[in-house]
Amino acid sequence: ARALMPGPVVLAPTMGALHDGHARLLGAARTLAGPRGSVIVSIFVNPLQFGPNEDLDRYPRTLDADLAMCAREGADLVFAPAAAEIYPGGPPEVSVDPGPAGQRFEGEFRPGFFGGVLTVVLKLLHLTRPAVAVFGQKDAQQLTLVRRMVTDLNLDVVIEPVPTVRDADGLATSSRNRYLSAADRAVALALPRALLAGQAAADGGADAVLAAARAVLRAQPALAVDYVALVDPGTFGPAGTGSALLVAAARAGTTRLIDNLALVLPAEGAGDAAHH
Repeated sequence: ARALMPGPVVLAPTMGALHDGHARLLGAARTLAGPRGSVIVSIFVNPLQFGPNEDLDRYPRTLDADLAMCAREGADLVFAPAAAEIYPGGPPEVSVDPGPAGQRFEGEFRPGFFGGVLTVVLKLLHLTRPAVAVFGQKDAQQLTLVRRMVTDLNLDVVIEPVPTVRDADGLATSSRNRYLSAADRAVALALPRALLAGQAAADGGADAVLAAARAVLRAQPALAVDYVALVDPGTFGPAGTGSALLVAAARAGTTRLIDNLALVLPAEGAGDAAHH
């Protein structure tokens, strides 16, 4: 890596297995850093955010390809520490409590997940001292919680969201997509289709959105749905009127996928945006 420049440092935290979504993330980081700034990409598969039955050991690790993408996208420094460097004393005894928003949705289905995410993000921010950090909107709940942590813990960093990238068939890019067989992938496409159907029904209010999304999901019984819900983007509590996120998680075969779309709920007849 060339010497870091005097302009702003922008961090793109990743778990590696970089794909087109990450390319967009790194491109955004490069733009934000500008010609006088520096882009740091961290690549770290964080053991703290994997549950006992989750895919830590089989999570894809493709460092050579990742480094090639980082070079193509103009990264200045790649920080790829070993677990012992990030957690020198083993699992930390002091960690970040994600609060009530971290118990819902992904937090409910993956207990301890957001504590692991926020703890490692806080460490990466301390270790790299960026002015700005970029996070993908596909992981919308993570983005909301990172922003909340920055506010609540007075962190001196700007969090910049980067839009979700989708493959030609509509599936949001994810490192876990490489686990999908062709048949699983065909099943998985019901997830983005359901979100689009819900988004198209937004004028009818929350009940119409959820009904439209659920109808698409019901038509694909091979997709095991964990949740589909309308939430407030700032709190991940129930959506009111105005800006909302339609969020969903489901399993196609053994691969668990999450996705979301933003929409605007009308002022009246918004209904009750209960989850499930």
